[in-house]
Amino acid sequence: MATKRALITGITGQDGSYLAEFLLDQSYEVVGMVRRSSTINFERIHHIQDRLEIVSGDLLDQASLIDILERYRPHEVYNLAAQSYVQTSWSQPVFTGEVTALGVTRLLDAIRLVDPDIRFYQASSSEMFGKVRAVPQNENTPFYPRSPYGVAKVYGHWITINYRESYDLFAVSGICFNHESPRRGHEFVTRKIARAAARIKYGIDKQLYLGNMDAQRDWGYAPDYVVGMWRMLQQEIPEDFVMATGRTHSVEQFVSLAFDRVGLDYRDFVMQNPLLVRPADVDLLVGDPTKANMKLGWQAKTTFSELVAIMVDAECRIAADHKN
Repeated sequence: MATKRALITGITGQDGSYLAEFLLDQSYEVVGMVRRSSTINFERIHHIQDRLEIVSGDLLDQASLIDILERYRPHEVYNLAAQSYVQTSWSQPVFTGEVTALGVTRLLDAIRLVDPDIRFYQASSSEMFGKVRAVPQNENTPFYPRSPYGVAKVYGHWITINYRESYDLFAVSGICFNHESPRRGHEFVTRKIARAAARIKYGIDKQLYLGNMDAQRDWGYAPDYVVGMWRMLQQEIPEDFVMATGRTHSVEQFVSLAFDRVGLDYRDFVMQNPLLVRPADVDLLVGDPTKANMKLGWQAKTTFSELVAIMVDAECRIAADHKN
């Protein structure tokens, strides 16, 4: 059987790096697209970089996407690139729309023009549900996004469906609920909490400031989720799936477990900062992964407490090295 080739946009991000590892283990050839930038960070893929083909491209530039598809002829495309930080989407709403929404159209149209047989995965988000219309949320729950990021993701989700139905593309969306890891960006609350717990334990920092600690999320472990992404593209019929743990926890619960992991009482170190509360927040997100469980044979294997421990332990190793 010929070796499969996959193109991953956003390969230097959390999901892109774990997906690249997974696909390499499945004997894929992996091409990773990165934007031309003076600040590209290859830290997450440094250990596998010699096994990857890194190519320059941009979701803002359709010509670059067409060129990449024609040059590498991938069998599968995973669109994980986005302006993916909700807080930033409030200060950069137009840029978020250009990349996270219209970027999906550019890539889908490039596939339509170059090779309609390419299988396409779009990274949708639980933030699309926003002000939730039902609990838990499944593939049929109406969207009510509460941020420019969520709105952009809704566009990306529906344009994927539109191209699937209009041009008979194998194009699917994975509606992923929050999934974390030690490779999560520093601006995300879970990484911020884990890092602070470790740095306070080692005497590097003294306090942690957070926004809405009552917000509840369905948190899983990123390496579990990339397996589901891959399985979606191995199906006979293209369908969209919710990927989630089916359980919800508050930010405060995450904080409590993180500080417990390092033997501290979070109430002595964590304070709320009203400036960190979003203009319109999402209070309760919890996914129903029944369809993914049944049709993909996929489930989130890592528990919430295991996830927190993995992240805090990784930050403790970094903090210990910093002290030494």
